[in-house]
Amino acid sequence: MEKRRLGQSDIHTAPLCLGGNVFGWTLDEAGSFRILDEFVAAGFDFIDTADVYSTWVPGHVGGESETIIGKWFRQRANRSKVILATKVGWQMPPDGSGLSRAYIMRAVEDSLRRLQTDYIDLYQSHVDDADTSLEETLGAFGDLIRQGKVRAIGASNYSAARLTQALDLAQRGLPRYDSLQPLYNLYDRSGYESELAPLCVQRGVGAITYFSLASGFLSGKYRSQQDLAGRARAPRVEKYLNPRGMNILRALDEVAAAHASTPASVALAWLRDRPGVVAPIASATSSAQLAALVAAANLKLDAASINKLKEASS
Repeated sequence: MEKRRLGQSDIHTAPLCLGGNVFGWTLDEAGSFRILDEFVAAGFDFIDTADVYSTWVPGHVGGESETIIGKWFRQRANRSKVILATKVGWQMPPDGSGLSRAYIMRAVEDSLRRLQTDYIDLYQSHVDDADTSLEETLGAFGDLIRQGKVRAIGASNYSAARLTQALDLAQRGLPRYDSLQPLYNLYDRSGYESELAPLCVQRGVGAITYFSLASGFLSGKYRSQQDLAGRARAPRVEKYLNPRGMNILRALDEVAAAHASTPASVALAWLRDRPGVVAPIASATSSAQLAALVAAANLKLDAASINKLKEASS
């Protein structure tokens, strides 16, 4: 499988990233191990998680996803074969948050312990911290890189202005954000396409998109309120159940039928080839869902299909 460069770093990834947000949330440890095993067996190696996964679940305190991945690393003895990305900066109970040097240094040790590893391939600022200078944040990351605990760094949920400031600081000796993790999918387009995409292309920053399937909506499995009944993702998906969302699903159905594929595979294939995007992130809780993600890596959409999706989602 062809490898693709992630920004300007020496990390190379297959054109798909497995999202670890479901590990310990909608997928238990045994199920998580199964999905991880199948993902790697299919020839992929890029896994994304965060320390904060999954604090939104009642009774969880964060670190659940990292802990499961760490146990998987230990049992499979395969750490060197995986590109591991995690994040820091979101609110962690009881009092952790932000991107100060003190907090980053504390949080990275917690993540390394949970992940049962001595290095992180891609360490990402989960959300911008306006109360901490970029110089302080990047300086802390630079120390972690020199210590060998982090290989490369990325940003998530940064505005174009703040990302530009950070990239400019890298020209003065501070480490460089090699990646950006933005919200981007066929439905949610404007936030990335308006300013971030041109910046990523111009400055060589690789975009690793989250909510690539709009919390599962673009897979086509949620088409009515009845489909959401009892679903953990219902609060995140309801906003897509509108005429524009249905129009996008119809276009995905048509393109999928033309390519003997699935809506999920088509949505990811479209996203994979957008300017600046190096790897969409998508999660799976079953072998069938994972198969659709894997199929997207080798699906090439024709111009007519791309135009149909573009018009439906405009």
